[in-house]
Amino acid sequence: MSSRDGRRLGIFGGSFNPIHFGHLLLADEIVEILSLDRLVFVPAAEPPHKLGGDLAPARARFAMTALAVREHPRFDVSDVELRRLGPSYTVDTLAALESQGDLHLVIGSETFLDLLSWREPEEVARRARLVVVPRAGSEFHPEAPATQKVLAGLSLPAFARAVPGEVVSAGRAPLLVPAASLSISASDLRRRVRQGASLAYRLPDRVIDYIREHGLYQGSSH
Repeated sequence: MSSRDGRRLGIFGGSFNPIHFGHLLLADEIVEILSLDRLVFVPAAEPPHKLGGDLAPARARFAMTALAVREHPRFDVSDVELRRLGPSYTVDTLAALESQGDLHLVIGSETFLDLLSWREPEEVARRARLVVVPRAGSEFHPEAPATQKVLAGLSLPAFARAVPGEVVSAGRAPLLVPAASLSISASDLRRRVRQGASLAYRLPDRVIDYIREHGLYQGSSH
């Protein structure tokens, strides 16, 4: 990781199928806690671990994400993964975005424990500082053997804890961030669409309108 123009840039990737208030609250908390200049949502064109099923078209997921984040002063959305062919690998995305600032890759604790299965995981950890958010309702132990195995495999030091109101130290240590999250499930939202159930208070109204206007998630799940 190297400083470009001094900007601190968060990278928040995912299928966003669909994006919801859980994603948005988490992102807002991360921006505040880490004093990020921008946070970029990166919808995956072909998520390697989520191919098939009831995945909405990539352009639809990008459009919903853009609608959801457009009024936040520090949120952006990138189509960098939609402009590449094939599966969306994070290492390629970071390489494409690293000129924009010091990258901070936001991932959940369960994703962190799976990082060694990713393409070029050490390069991912080299190009961006990892920001790990423990999943709501589950415990994450930085000293656990499984955690230490990933740190060793990525050639990373022990976790540093990010505390609201405190300046985050520089360095390669992954950051453990206790950001707020909501127990909203994208799979449950898709089920609710199929059943004609209420989506209110779960995702932005403009995203709800887009889902209905384009007939997304109406078929049976696989």
